[in-house]
Amino acid sequence: MFDRGNVDDVPLDGLGVALFAKWPGAIHEGGGQAAGYVDDRADARQRPALERLLRGELGGPWGIFIRTYELAGPAPVRFDVELAQHATTASLGDAVFLTLQTMRNPVTQAEVHPEAVLPEGLVVKRATLAASKEFRVGAPLGLDHSGQYAAFGQFDYS
Repeated sequence: MFDRGNVDDVPLDGLGVALFAKWPGAIHEGGGQAAGYVDDRADARQRPALERLLRGELGGPWGIFIRTYELAGPAPVRFDVELAQHATTASLGDAVFLTLQTMRNPVTQAEVHPEAVLPEGLVVKRATLAASKEFRVGAPLGLDHSGQYAAFGQFDYS
């Protein structure tokens, strides 16, 4: 979700864009599949700007990763997102369902709050780790990552 931002002179404030991918091996070896989604509230000027972003035409991490997967879409879907750190929930139309929760120590069940700091990170520089209570992406990926590791963080593409 964009707090604020624009592509050229097209404002994207409050809109969502998402990309989910999987690879058969190491990312740099390619052969991956990806599905992209753009907010269905985007108007006739905003939708192409969001699509350019996902296709890597504006650089950033998607400009690097686009060489490693075949991109389906991007498809316009309703973004129903509640950003609440470890309690974040999201549904993107009928395609994606995500519910995060705090990670727990497997022995004591105490909550833990690990972070990853990646000064040279392509997507984020600092990520908070969480557990995915539910994380499913429908066709064409057919991905179910529920009950696994997840991460969230802010990013800034200038």
